[in-house]
Amino acid sequence: MNQEKKNKHMTLDDRIEIQECLSKGMTFKEIGKRIGKNQTTVSREIKLHQRTHTNGFVRIDEVCPKLLKAPFVCNNCEKRSRSSCPYRRQIYDAKYAQARYENVLSDSRTGIALNKESFYETESIISNAVSHGQHIYHAIITNKLPTSTASVYRYIKRGYYSVKPIDLPRAVKFKERKSSHSEHIPPCMKKGRTFDEYLTFIEDNPNIPVTQLDTVIGRIGGKTIMTLHFVQYDFMTGLLLEDKSSAQAAEKIQNLKKLLNESGFRFGDIFPVILTDNGGEFSKVPAFENDLDGTQETMLFFCDPAMPNEKPHIEKNHTLFRDIVPSGSSFDDFTQDTVNLIFSHVNAVKRKQFNGKSAYDMFTFSYSSQLAQALGISFVAPQDVVQSPKLLK
Repeated sequence: MNQEKKNKHMTLDDRIEIQECLSKGMTFKEIGKRIGKNQTTVSREIKLHQRTHTNGFVRIDEVCPKLLKAPFVCNNCEKRSRSSCPYRRQIYDAKYAQARYENVLSDSRTGIALNKESFYETESIISNAVSHGQHIYHAIITNKLPTSTASVYRYIKRGYYSVKPIDLPRAVKFKERKSSHSEHIPPCMKKGRTFDEYLTFIEDNPNIPVTQLDTVIGRIGGKTIMTLHFVQYDFMTGLLLEDKSSAQAAEKIQNLKKLLNESGFRFGDIFPVILTDNGGEFSKVPAFENDLDGTQETMLFFCDPAMPNEKPHIEKNHTLFRDIVPSGSSFDDFTQDTVNLIFSHVNAVKRKQFNGKSAYDMFTFSYSSQLAQALGISFVAPQDVVQSPKLLK
């Protein structure tokens, strides 16, 4: 994909390219690669800017079944210019699309003109749709209105429409978002540690153990749990942080290194590769990568921003943690012993992918029960496993 065109507005040339590609029967993905856009962007462009064309042949006032699936237009249909097709034509025309885009762009930049006939028409359609319980986006797309969802919500909030925020069930459920001032990962720290570089490293070292790292939040501003998940064994342990800060995360990981050394283990041998997200708590990279003498012993990599699917194993295993500690629960009364108890029971759950063995069984078979104990995890007999909030009561 042409990265230079990413997140930029489409041009007339882009739209002409889309029209030509549609006439050749190309898919949205293929078109996206041609113009440097995501396939979803291409799909949205075609749906939003198609026009109806009768050509004098319409005999059935219904939607052609072929238009219910991609590409949603008749540009490549063999019956497009034939009288044998009784349906209305839906055509993507580059010049028409560009004209509609420019009109919407002009309106959005000049602001709303309350005396415009088009405004009152849009207001009437939106208000009627809301009275029937329709979502704003649904109403806009269905009626091909020259406005955006954000604009409609803004006009409603400002009192320009007869419909009120209270008439929008979903709108009144959500609180205003608070601005976030959390720490972040400095760009310089990501050099050599991106997800693409992680994939290359794993390809070159296919047998190296990988640990995924994340944090689980309790009460906002309260204690947090940093989780460490051994992907190969689905084995997870956790470190209790007093707050979600890089200083706390660095301190706890350093304490873990000292504890492992005292137990006869080396952190770099157990955690040679760590994959984590872009949370600011992981910004003190040397604390994770270097041993207590300052020599690098671990490779730390970061997922792409807002891409939790790049570390799915730890995200999935968190559901077992939430069986015991439901979302919204505070960790403020927890101690490290509490965290160790929770993950001891999580690791004792029998897993289908291990043919009835638990994560604890798999981990201790490959390493040792001594290492599990050093990580705070104890053996729990199968009949004693408690996978519910009752464990903490």
